[in-house]
Amino acid sequence: MGSSLHQITEIASWLFLIYGSIICTGYLFSAVFSLIEIRDYKRRNNFVDETAMLQSLNLPAISILAPAYNEGLNIVENVRSLLTINYPSFEIVIINDGSKDDSLKKLIEEYELEKRDVLHHSFIPTKTIRGIYKSRNKAFKNLTVVDKENGGKADALNTGINICKNSIICCIDVDCILEHDAMLKLIKPFLNNEKKVIASGGVIRVANSCVIEDGRIIEVKLPKKFIARVQVLEYFRAFLMGRMAWSRVDGLLLISGAFGMFDKPTVIEAGGYNTKTVGEDMELLVRMRRMMREKNVPYTVGFVPDPLCWTEVPQSWKVLQSQRNRWTRGTAETLWIHKKMLFNPKYKILGMLSTPFWFFFEWLAPLFEFLGILFFLFLLLFNQINWIIFLTFFLAIYSFAFLFSVTALFFEEYSFQQYTKPKYIFRLIGTALLEPLLYHPVIMWSAVMGNFDLIRGKKKWGVMTRAGLTNPVKKNKD
Repeated sequence: MGSSLHQITEIASWLFLIYGSIICTGYLFSAVFSLIEIRDYKRRNNFVDETAMLQSLNLPAISILAPAYNEGLNIVENVRSLLTINYPSFEIVIINDGSKDDSLKKLIEEYELEKRDVLHHSFIPTKTIRGIYKSRNKAFKNLTVVDKENGGKADALNTGINICKNSIICCIDVDCILEHDAMLKLIKPFLNNEKKVIASGGVIRVANSCVIEDGRIIEVKLPKKFIARVQVLEYFRAFLMGRMAWSRVDGLLLISGAFGMFDKPTVIEAGGYNTKTVGEDMELLVRMRRMMREKNVPYTVGFVPDPLCWTEVPQSWKVLQSQRNRWTRGTAETLWIHKKMLFNPKYKILGMLSTPFWFFFEWLAPLFEFLGILFFLFLLLFNQINWIIFLTFFLAIYSFAFLFSVTALFFEEYSFQQYTKPKYIFRLIGTALLEPLLYHPVIMWSAVMGNFDLIRGKKKWGVMTRAGLTNPVKKNKD
């Protein structure tokens, strides 16, 4: 019995060690590729007045689609922000997805809306439209508000696709706040590209605690709450050290649902957003890429590393866990729907690198981590722990996690320097020290429960309770 237990322990220990080493190696490679991509981007854009250059071109018109569900707290301010974006030709389509609060009422009153008969197509099946509203005020002539039965975010976006007029669509969360030149930069990959561009995305940043006036970020501040502050580091890692690296090798599988631009005919040909998954943003891009690859049409997906969009992140543990639970279920559903791509050389970088990485190191990683904790408890129960080895590995893993976050922070300072005050940097370093001990276990457990809920057949999004971003008064104290 003792010999068998020792053998099992040794085999399991080696498996965990090998798995962890591969993950760390993958992260190191992503850091290298991201640094190269950021360096090249800075060299290309350091001395270019992009705004003036882009405004001088004959830019394609854009339709901005923004689903809204119970967004009464911020809806007026957010729409005002969208109306003032710096772009020569655009329309805004707000889709009220059966809100139970006063979202629609506020929009009608603030923007002088009235119900009209508007001709529209039905490219994609959706829930029933209850009314389409346009403004009596010519100042808001490019604003359309659609009121429909509740069908979820994917169904709302499909409704917007059916109604909008332009061939380039930008899908955003209505609570997001865009940089004034966000559209000008996000359209760049679509211009003068040798390959057909089917989508482009940009960097998302955390707006919690920032000073906002008239729908604009006028002062970037670090979130006051730890739970929001640690998500700043998460976004640094995800965008500056994750999607930057995947963009370098044209292997992106995800463009954030908070802010992404798409070629509308390609979206319609692919069937629009999937209403049967909670990861509709990832699933749509994977389906579009798969379709283009199966048709043998040369294409690409663009990524702009500038901070283009600011969003409110969860400030309560309950809401955070619900969000990460949903992200896990969405990832698993997408990988299952497109399992044919896994290790399939027909799909090139997507089949041989992107989907395997997401399968083994995005979806399975929390499960392996949870099994590791159970394994530790098992060894503890049978008094099989070598404490010197355990502490050595624990310190190694903790140090790697901390240094990886600090590296992401360095990339931020090297590139875009949104957090300019030294005290913000020190707070983020302190947050990085605490994250592996206080925050990461919650995220890991949320992912484990996400898989459990997936097995149970849970399909609900969960509730994203917002504190609100409106902050018209600039304060001196942080």
